[in-house]
Amino acid sequence: MFPLVPAQDPSLLFTNAGMVQFKDVFLGKEVRSYKRAVTVQKCMRAGGKHNDLDQVGKTARHQTFFEMLGNFSFGDYFKRDAIHYAWTFLTEVLHIDPQNLWVTVFETDDEAYALWQEVAGVSPDRIVRMGEKDNFWSMGDTGPCGPCSEIFVDRGAEYACSDHCGLGQCECDRIQEIWNLVFMQYNRSSDGVLTPLPRPSIDTGMGLERISAYLQGVNSNFDTDLLRPLISAIEALSGKVYDSGPEGMPFRVIADHIRAITFLLAEGVSFSNSDRGYVMRRILRRAVRFGRLLNFQEPFLHKLVPVVEDVMGGAYPEILEGAALIQQSIEEEERRFRLTLEAGMKVLNEKLDALEPGETLSGEEAFVLYDTYGFPLDLTLDAAEERHIAVDQEGFDQAMASQRARARSARSHHQEVQNLPQLDATEFVGYEHLTLEAVPVEHLYIGNDAVTRLMTGESGWLQVPITPFYPEGGGQVGDQGTITGPTGVFRVEDVVKMHGTIWHYGTVLEGSVRVGDEVSLAVDQGKRDDARRNHTATHLLHAALRTVLGTGVHQTGSLVAPNRLRFDFSYPHPLTPDQINAIENLVNGWILENIPVMTQVMAKEEALQEGALAFFGDKYGEVVRVITVSGASQELCGGTHCSATGQIGLFAITEESSVGTGSRRIEAVTGRNAVNWARGLRQIVQDVSQSLHTAPTDLRSKVEDLVQNSRSLESRLVELERQHRFAQGVALAEHAALYEGQRIVIAQTAAETVEALRQVLDGAKTKADGVILAADHGERASLVVYLGKDLIARGLDARALVKSLAVFIDGGGGGRPDLAQAGGKNAQGITGMLADARRQLSEKLVAAG
Repeated sequence: MFPLVPAQDPSLLFTNAGMVQFKDVFLGKEVRSYKRAVTVQKCMRAGGKHNDLDQVGKTARHQTFFEMLGNFSFGDYFKRDAIHYAWTFLTEVLHIDPQNLWVTVFETDDEAYALWQEVAGVSPDRIVRMGEKDNFWSMGDTGPCGPCSEIFVDRGAEYACSDHCGLGQCECDRIQEIWNLVFMQYNRSSDGVLTPLPRPSIDTGMGLERISAYLQGVNSNFDTDLLRPLISAIEALSGKVYDSGPEGMPFRVIADHIRAITFLLAEGVSFSNSDRGYVMRRILRRAVRFGRLLNFQEPFLHKLVPVVEDVMGGAYPEILEGAALIQQSIEEEERRFRLTLEAGMKVLNEKLDALEPGETLSGEEAFVLYDTYGFPLDLTLDAAEERHIAVDQEGFDQAMASQRARARSARSHHQEVQNLPQLDATEFVGYEHLTLEAVPVEHLYIGNDAVTRLMTGESGWLQVPITPFYPEGGGQVGDQGTITGPTGVFRVEDVVKMHGTIWHYGTVLEGSVRVGDEVSLAVDQGKRDDARRNHTATHLLHAALRTVLGTGVHQTGSLVAPNRLRFDFSYPHPLTPDQINAIENLVNGWILENIPVMTQVMAKEEALQEGALAFFGDKYGEVVRVITVSGASQELCGGTHCSATGQIGLFAITEESSVGTGSRRIEAVTGRNAVNWARGLRQIVQDVSQSLHTAPTDLRSKVEDLVQNSRSLESRLVELERQHRFAQGVALAEHAALYEGQRIVIAQTAAETVEALRQVLDGAKTKADGVILAADHGERASLVVYLGKDLIARGLDARALVKSLAVFIDGGGGGRPDLAQAGGKNAQGITGMLADARRQLSEKLVAAG
């Protein structure tokens, strides 16, 4: 079974069909030892070309997560047998009445039309010819493709939308597709020409949920024993009764989405704002939003994970293994989203308050809400619609496109290799050799342009038929070194493997390198040895993490470079110092034991049965390389490793940090890099000790004393500044003007912050009946107003005064009748504001008197 996260396939976010794991087989890039296969494949359709997310809950048959049944032929059986197997399975194994089955074929596929009658005995009036949109399948714009034949089941007249509904006539739920047989018999070229394939193949797919709904005699996928337990659990948690109609949509959305989230987390996907993590975050947020319709006020989704485990844990033990961490991650993400909703709604309401009904919220502002606050566009649309305000969705899309364009422009030379030609596979001998002699240069490229030579200072791609240079893969960076020819030296800076071809990227240091030159290849042994230490240490680190934190920990990414290693893993909390020490102790204990590092080549299934770990994002063939450290670690890995753990020397964790919700990162060093890191720390300790005139052993207490003294001085300084501002206010009050016998301060004063301004006010209040103070903070202005009891008795209100004065500084404010404040962005308006304050007080007090 293939993981939900397809290995090394940048074209797909998720495995969305059973054929994904066989994609390279169909394209002719990979050969398997078998010609036939039958699979049950977990699939996800919630992003990219196949995205059913917005349909989930609306229909009876759409899911984000589902299981796909399929059988495949790689140049073995073809249409006749595929039709025979499908018909036999449906009618004789599942016992579906043939009179309830319908078939479609591609409009020009006379062969399939005839075979359905000959092999399956289907009446011609139950075979419908349909066009390319419905019955012609292709992997892409070019490549393998062919007609397909779909099998439908008639669910009965009670599901009919009208008297005239039927296959090809409507889209109602009466006649439902249950199986698609794809006959891959052509190769489509870039000019659209179809050429027959020498070995036509079969790809079929049948959704388990759909066929289960029919066989169990229920109305929808959500009524099957796969999903109904979740519906029942939601009923119990919410206290509401499920309705199979539109009112039940929240139940259906939540039931589907919790399955998707559980399986993605089980594979190590973490919540984030990009790629798969963003899709998973969007799925959870959609579930939470529908949960609000069921009056869920607190996190609830994590409470449904045990139901998913009960239903599916037997077939998919990975969701049982990480159950506790899965629930923690879901609960924490839901809590964060609820805070996001509150914060985003506050900002959105401020923006909507500034608009009138009939006006439009700009796409840029909607995008800021989405990008900065994580506030979903659909919630923005809903809130705006309630106020009869439009949202510029085109502007939002443009802002989104601009952001993606900026991300694309930041790509490195690694993107160039995507467009280099697919050549014969390069033989890699780097496990046994670090140097080679007399190897011909076969291809040179600058960017995506083929050249015959590279001159001094030019950078490009070099390809040879055999190499000791390790290409980037499995987290390990590519080797560095030199390639020396008869007329020049090429410095290898990076090595990348694409479709079996190993490409060396680098720069000519001197002379030139030409196609046809026989060259010597030499890997930088020091950097290779450092990378080996770090890679073996990464395996030990992973084993230590699973020992200390639990087997629910999953690797989510790694970097193995000569100078350091980085390991990302699923875990919802920061590690404690004790946990970090325990992990370090385990790894260094295994290093001190000097355990042999064994390398074996075996069948993948055999390796997995022995307990070897495999990871999403890594692509494995039928035969795999297994790295075993007895008593500690066993993993599938194509990287370079030490021959014994003692060669690592020393392992030191240099940093532990977060890389997104539910995902942590450890950075570490080994060998000579660990020694250099320790020396650097020692030097820092020595330098600081000398500066503080103390011994290194007394450094902690010395620093603690300094920190305590610093805090004491800071507190004293704060108090002195407060006293100074208080005295400043008293001085202002002593020179205050009289208004109808009331001593009132109206002035601009120096204050860096609103709090500082209020401290000046505190002093002025002791000597004045009223105080109006303003301050210029640079980009902003502040205003505070205090009115004593006598002034309030004479009809004045600090809130009304602040509101009328704040317009001068382009701001607003509020408060109590006796004390109010305002802020604004126009400090130039302070002079006019205070002049108006004097005018208002003069008029109001005279009138009151």
